Amino acid sequence: MNRRSFITASTSLIAAPYVKAQATDRIYRTALIGSGWWGMNLLREGLESKRLKCVAVADVSQNAREASADEIEGLAGHKPKDYNDFREMLEKEKPDLVIIATPDHWHALTTIAALKAGAHVLVEKPTGHSVAESSAMVKAARETGKVVQVGLHRRVGPHHIAAHDFLKSGKVGDIGMVRCFAHSGGGKLETPSPNSAPPSGLDWDMWCGPAPLRPFTNKLHPGAWRNWLDFGNGQLGDWGVHWLDQVMWWTEEKYPRRIFSSGGRPIMGAPVLNEKEQTSDAPDSQVAVFEFEGFTATWEHRRFGDNNAEKHKIGTYFYGTNGTLHIGWRDGWTFYPSKPKDQIIHGDSQLQEPDGHNLKLLWADFLQAIDKGTKPACDIETGHRSTVLPLLGMLSLKTGRSIHWDGAREQIIGDEEAGKLLVGPCRGPWHYPG
Repeated sequence: MNRRSFITASTSLIAAPYVKAQATDRIYRTALIGSGWWGMNLLREGLESKRLKCVAVADVSQNAREASADEIEGLAGHKPKDYNDFREMLEKEKPDLVIIATPDHWHALTTIAALKAGAHVLVEKPTGHSVAESSAMVKAARETGKVVQVGLHRRVGPHHIAAHDFLKSGKVGDIGMVRCFAHSGGGKLETPSPNSAPPSGLDWDMWCGPAPLRPFTNKLHPGAWRNWLDFGNGQLGDWGVHWLDQVMWWTEEKYPRRIFSSGGRPIMGAPVLNEKEQTSDAPDSQVAVFEFEGFTATWEHRRFGDNNAEKHKIGTYFYGTNGTLHIGWRDGWTFYPSKPKDQIIHGDSQLQEPDGHNLKLLWADFLQAIDKGTKPACDIETGHRSTVLPLLGMLSLKTGRSIHWDGAREQIIGDEEAGKLLVGPCRGPWHYPG
């Protein structure tokens, strides 16, 4: 099926139930690792396909895994077994398919374990918490021959596909610069939250896993861990990977050659971590520059000041000799021609509501890839290449200097200190993947 055929066949899934489009009716024994809000969101959409039977959930929160097991029983009529340790779950249940919706620092170890256990994997973006982790995930997928779909769901979104068709038609002209951004308002000085004992039923040591064992605070978990750099990579790692993926989708270049990033916490204040209290430590504002051979891409975010001075608050601008193309989220895509007399061209968003993410299409693509033994739209290598950009941006921010990148060998040129940061920390007894 070519890409245009996929658009036609799959767009109707946004508003309609799954249709029988697969080559097989096989039911895949499925397990969920990370059964919080987003993990359950992914699973619910998968269950609607009638191609999955959820046999197990693994989560280090007893409350979360028991609640999700109860909900799954109500949705599907059978109750999955629940586990604290994903390793035990993989060994005992031997699932065909595993959904991974953990914090970023757990993506690599769980993905590799699931692949080695014989499962296909749907893993949330970004692929890894460090470049070496992400590379190890690609290696494991290729060695096992299993399908890995990364949660870069805009790759299957109809209005994003239409925008890229317009982009690749040449109507934007020669493109020399791309700007990716996501801004929000409401920023203020961050008040430290008190450290406390983890709530009953939460295995905090396991939650931290290979990352440093930080004191627990209820501001960090659940939900806000993305802004603690031991576990996530801030806005650049969260939102940035989606919009930088739009750049990688368009360009034929596989990687940038130089990266520089600057940012800080001018509004939220300096990070705090002591025996009594802590704050997050991700930047509240940041700019990253990615120099490719034929163009320059930038990322910027603010967690204050919003973006009401511009037409769009989120997305990617492609600046060409014939005009500017904006690819967004709920505002669809819009081409602003350079010539004032030419008409603006717009395509409305086509999203699955209420969350605005095309997860039904993501599942349809994933299951088709498993059935037919083909690569999905968001294959692990695709996700890896897009993930490397924000990871290198964060690495540049931490070192305070430019990163010269040999993408073919995945090595930093001429900076041994920075090169060591390609491999993240790994707290025992966990072993770094690779």
